[in-house]
Amino acid sequence: MIKMENVHKAFGTNRVLNGMNLEIAKGTSMVIIGGSGTGKSVSLKCILGLLTPDEGTIEIDGEDVTRLGGRDRERINAKIGMLFQHAALFDSMSVWENVAFSLVQGEGMSRASARDIAIEKLAQVGLKPDVSKLYPAELSGGMRKRVGLARAIANDPEIIFFDEPTTGLDPIMGHVIDNLIVKCVRET
Repeated sequence: MIKMENVHKAFGTNRVLNGMNLEIAKGTSMVIIGGSGTGKSVSLKCILGLLTPDEGTIEIDGEDVTRLGGRDRERINAKIGMLFQHAALFDSMSVWENVAFSLVQGEGMSRASARDIAIEKLAQVGLKPDVSKLYPAELSGGMRKRVGLARAIANDPEIIFFDEPTTGLDPIMGHVIDNLIVKCVRET
């Protein structure tokens, strides 16, 4: 369960979150809809610990995570998969290395085992094994989103966040990505 209570976040004089309250029960899906600059991404970044709220609390499974750092934050984030707005792939890493990043860096898994899982997750999002050897610059926008989705589900997270997963895609590819998200959420 995720619970945000009275969360405030400002950047200078721009108050983005102003007493945000949110509760998401385990096993549910939720969509936050709003215009550009209304705090959707900021709220996700606060939950992930990428930003620290100015006030308020954020609980994940009953634990206040607003002031956690180091290994405690890593322990919580290991429960979470995230598909960022623009996939946020590492340009200097191959596709499979991007997908396996949390497995190798976070879990200490061997590269060979992580590569096998990465190829399996790529298949789940409709990409063939030969794509695993490519680099992000060699991918279309839709393929980047699929790789980002494969990375988000690589460690079979309990919680998955999607930040504007279809932004910048044509309507047909947007529909494909939407269907893949639904499929992956059901399988995870």
